[in-house]
Amino acid sequence: MQVGSKLVSSLAVINCAQLVTLAGPARPRVGLELRELSIIHDGAMLVVGGRIEKVESRAEIERLITDDCEVIDAGGRVVMPGFVDAHTHPVFAGTRVGEFEERVLGATYQQIAARGGGIQSTVRATRAATLDELVAAGKRYANWFLRTGTTTVEAKSGYGLTLEDELKILRAIKLLNSKNLLRYVPTFLGAHDIPPEYKARREQYVSLLVEEMLPRVAAEKLAEYCDVFCEEKVFTTDESWKILSAARCHGLGLRIHADQLSLSGGAKLAAELNTVTADHLEYTDNVGIAALKSAGVQPVLLPGSVYALGSSRYPAAREMIDAGLAVVLATDFNPGSSPTPAMPMILSLAATHLKMTPAEAVTAATINAAFTLNRGEQIGSLEPGKLADFVIHDCDDYRQLAYFFGVEHPWKVYAKGRVAFSRH
Repeated sequence: MQVGSKLVSSLAVINCAQLVTLAGPARPRVGLELRELSIIHDGAMLVVGGRIEKVESRAEIERLITDDCEVIDAGGRVVMPGFVDAHTHPVFAGTRVGEFEERVLGATYQQIAARGGGIQSTVRATRAATLDELVAAGKRYANWFLRTGTTTVEAKSGYGLTLEDELKILRAIKLLNSKNLLRYVPTFLGAHDIPPEYKARREQYVSLLVEEMLPRVAAEKLAEYCDVFCEEKVFTTDESWKILSAARCHGLGLRIHADQLSLSGGAKLAAELNTVTADHLEYTDNVGIAALKSAGVQPVLLPGSVYALGSSRYPAAREMIDAGLAVVLATDFNPGSSPTPAMPMILSLAATHLKMTPAEAVTAATINAAFTLNRGEQIGSLEPGKLADFVIHDCDDYRQLAYFFGVEHPWKVYAKGRVAFSRH
């Protein structure tokens, strides 16, 4: 494994069985566009100064190679953009392996949470951890993301639930962003749960979020987005509206955990507030789908959490695609309901359980995800002018990423033209 190799002035990637560029309109893809990957067979790519200079046939790129250009022979493999994971919780302390075993034996996620487990278990461990300890744990998970082909993650706080502990997590994300080739886009999720000390006075916690936490987060520029877990037993639609409206006043983009455990009205609230994304959506009905469409909200689907919780209630991906929504796939990496950083596994679940084609899944995990993070002009596809975030997968057909599940496909991973992971 090699991490952080020096940045050469230029490099050429040649001998690609499929150069999956996803070149297309400069916006999220919808409908049949989700299947249009703009593949160049026997393609090649020229990178200069960490950005893509040219994407053409192998013969065309080989004519441009100079003596000082590093040549990467892909060996007849697939080359694709790095995955963009638009929903993760990558900074926390401890694990919840004991609760995982309890669920295997029949306990539900809600039963475990009701007795002080679940999110609150991780909150206790994270509050007790130092900033350095959180950064050390985060580095471990950063390597997991990179080795499975992800080069950018949306990174939520949410396991502190006090002013100082939420700031601690966001500062850890900022440090990780400066120390790793994995790129982080920070999101404030202080509204992840009501902490136990506020259970009998939840309105005071909402006030704390609005009057103290959000102003500090915004003043220190520690987050680009604000998220809320909108669910009747967590934050009601009225509470979520209040928090997200305050976040917008502080200049933060809006995201929302919606309709994960029940048809709580989260999707309709997302449409009302015109949030950037509505995430989960396992219980969203046709009315909610129509509302998301009318407001231009992108759905972020998280089949890994449904799978890990042993549920069978997957979001209605096909209905969303048919309705013209710009669907996104993400891992929901977290220590409780989706402990996986592996986007290839999510592609497999999308194919088998959401009935998305492999091409639709690739689009949803790259260019569509990039636009939810306001990075669509920089990452998510292999086009001239964009950052050279790309992965050489050890297969000769992109459909194998979903077909061979449980396999780490990346052979080499590059971020801004630098080797972030290599198997040799």
